[in-house]
Amino acid sequence: MLCEVECVFKVLFPVNSLNKSGLVAKSQIAARLLYQLSNIRVTEECGYFLAVTELRSIGRGVPDESSTYVLFPVTFCCRTFLPKRGEVMIGTVYYIHERGVFLKCGPMNFIYLSRLKMPNYNFIDGVNPFFLSNDLSRIEKDCVIRFMVFAVRWNNRDRARHFHILATIDDASLGPVQLAGSEGLDL
Repeated sequence: MLCEVECVFKVLFPVNSLNKSGLVAKSQIAARLLYQLSNIRVTEECGYFLAVTELRSIGRGVPDESSTYVLFPVTFCCRTFLPKRGEVMIGTVYYIHERGVFLKCGPMNFIYLSRLKMPNYNFIDGVNPFFLSNDLSRIEKDCVIRFMVFAVRWNNRDRARHFHILATIDDASLGPVQLAGSEGLDL
């Protein structure tokens, strides 16, 4: 779900980058904030950071304990993407396994659609494996699928910060999507 949130971050600024009077331009602090956000990318509370929409305030700089950096508290508004249970999304299949498929959706790469959550689909093995439904619809690599978020789990192990999503297509309006301009089914 897209959210508009207000955040307060402490922006680290190197002491040796300060000018002779000890001042820092607001544009430099804003650039440093964007750099730090690009390294963080995602938090459990806010989700994936997409864009900073407003810079509200920059507080007074405070030296940190090591005295090699100055900490500036920055209040800003940003647009984030936070997955929630029950939300309907559209993703692209990038890997197929006999037990299910893996999808990508926006900044999320860890979406798993289990075979158990794909009713009436059977796995067909081969050079290019796919799942085939009783109505002959296919789930294959690069296929676009409308799915519902069944479960969400936050992962913060080994500095790999991301959400794990368990998806389902066990509903009438969910499943493979035919995009506009495509020719139809190739049988």
